[in-house]
Amino acid sequence: MFTLSGWQERAAHQRFINNAIIDGQQIAARSGMTLDVINPANNQILAKVAACDESDVDLAVGAARRSFEQGVWAHRPPAERKKVLLHLAELMLAHREELALLDSLSMGKPVMDAWNVDVPGAAQVFSWYAESLDKLYGQVAPTAQNVLASVTRVPLGVIAAVVPWNFPLDMAAWKLAPALAAGNSVVLKPAEQSPFSALRLAELALEAGLPAGVLNVVPGLGERAGKVLGLHRDVDCLVFTGSTQVGKAFMQYSAQSNLKQVWLECGGKSPNLIFADCQDLDLAAQKAAFAIFYNQGEVCSANSRLLVQRAIHDEFVERLIAQAACWQPGDPLDPLSRAGALVDARHTQRVMGFIEQARQDGARLVYGGQRLSCNGSSNFVQPTLFTQVSADMRLVQEEVFGPVLAISPFDTEDEAIAMANGSIYGLAASVWSDDLNRAHRVAQRLNAGTVSINTVDALDVTVPFGGGKQSGFGRDLSLHSFDKYTQLKTTWIQLR
Repeated sequence: MFTLSGWQERAAHQRFINNAIIDGQQIAARSGMTLDVINPANNQILAKVAACDESDVDLAVGAARRSFEQGVWAHRPPAERKKVLLHLAELMLAHREELALLDSLSMGKPVMDAWNVDVPGAAQVFSWYAESLDKLYGQVAPTAQNVLASVTRVPLGVIAAVVPWNFPLDMAAWKLAPALAAGNSVVLKPAEQSPFSALRLAELALEAGLPAGVLNVVPGLGERAGKVLGLHRDVDCLVFTGSTQVGKAFMQYSAQSNLKQVWLECGGKSPNLIFADCQDLDLAAQKAAFAIFYNQGEVCSANSRLLVQRAIHDEFVERLIAQAACWQPGDPLDPLSRAGALVDARHTQRVMGFIEQARQDGARLVYGGQRLSCNGSSNFVQPTLFTQVSADMRLVQEEVFGPVLAISPFDTEDEAIAMANGSIYGLAASVWSDDLNRAHRVAQRLNAGTVSINTVDALDVTVPFGGGKQSGFGRDLSLHSFDKYTQLKTTWIQLR
């Protein structure tokens, strides 16, 4: 169905929105400043996109506030909001190839991953929240006979959403769908490296019937547009997915401004524990490779620490090397490429810095470790495996956000749990064991928001996603996500 030449032909004619979308209109940055958005797979400029700053963000927040106060969306009956969001999901699937291409071109992921996973997944998130919004009921409190006290959920108002470049459309959907379903108005700031799918999504939302001003998209640098949203006194809540360092900054911005709610989904250094009683080591090796090399390792919940029981360590590493060989990066538009380019040259250099540091620290490189070139770009890094790593190494402690795996042996269950929990992060973990008792014991003791047993990085719109410690707090996905976008309101009626 899809070929390299077919995707290349489509890319050659692809339209890129290069302005902000505010109050239903495309608007250039008032300063006239633009950002070069570069295709990391060939280092060619895709478009010069508006670099929004404080004045543009003020305009967008003002439009969101007006739309909310006027009730053009918030006061619509749930069934009408549901209809619009379902239509948007349908439009996303109708424009599946375009949305997949926009993300692939801007951040380097294989276009078929975006087509097979990202776009339908994002559309499903919108349809799931659309279907859920008219099935949320309030409560009546158990009060005295002469009192009727109701507890209802009401939208917060203006939501600022700041999302990363690794899953541009998916991360936007995770924030926008529940925020809009709850009746809020939103200002979305996509990552400067990957603004196109968010801008196109805003166009499709207008086509679906979302009123102007309810969804506004302001591309720009984080230190300009993102920081302004964090400090803005007319933003009621800010939701963020990205690095722990930036997440901490947003909490400071809230304290310095209006004490807006801040919900963070930050970094991770997720462990994958392989016990000797695992009966299917081939599957475990296949999944372990997927867990670190999918999306070039640019996944916050990537299983970047592999802990293997010593009795099977050497055997398992050999199986893993065979699996890693299947994840060589290539042209993202080639349907045969399982991995693509890293997002940009700076990030590629950072990943290579981790590899070099691990070598200097005494870790043993058993596979990969090289930077590759393709189509005039050197933003491609081989799948990389290190053994003989120690807990104090930078490779073990810090988030690489690339296709680099640190492998350590352990002897006992207690040792494995101590190693797994020895991190500032607490986002995800995986456990491989055919002992049901062990699986439950270990899962209970791991500090992680999601523990996947005999699989990796388990994810579905029906279950909450998020972590603890310096991975952040609050949950995306599931009905629990509404907690971030609504507040409880008590209405007390004294009867007489």
